[in-house]
Amino acid sequence: MRLAVLTISDRCSQGLLEDTAGPAVIRILEQEWQQAEILARTLADDEDAIAQELEELSNAGMALVLTVGGTGLGPRDRTPEATRRAIDREAPGIAEAIRSQGAAHNPYAWLSRGVSGLKGATLIINLPGSLRGAEQSLTLILPLVRHGLETAAGGQVHP
Repeated sequence: MRLAVLTISDRCSQGLLEDTAGPAVIRILEQEWQQAEILARTLADDEDAIAQELEELSNAGMALVLTVGGTGLGPRDRTPEATRRAIDREAPGIAEAIRSQGAAHNPYAWLSRGVSGLKGATLIINLPGSLRGAEQSLTLILPLVRHGLETAAGGQVHP
């Protein structure tokens, strides 16, 4: 299985800040799918570049693309807009679960604008950019992701 993690951050892409959330997400994926090939990249908060990268990763056959960051209310937080441009169909329940679970620990999680959806058979999910938010969110949705990947690939019937 091929997976990708995109950290979306101006400061991380410029080397001004160390990315901690992206590597944490990769560690969780490695534990869940030991045999997976995981691609990691860091991009600036540039909507066009993010949308293009999501398109390219989907076209390259990635099963799952997780973005980390760029989902807040800041003027350069454009990951949800880029994701909507790339996906064919939304999967809103995933983003709703992330916000709901996050809000149990941090009420500001309700301000996250992350989205999730499918581009072909590639599942794309926006995770929060904070270390804790990214880890908690991914841990919460792993059962959904596993089932979603199987269903998107056409290999699983509904339970």
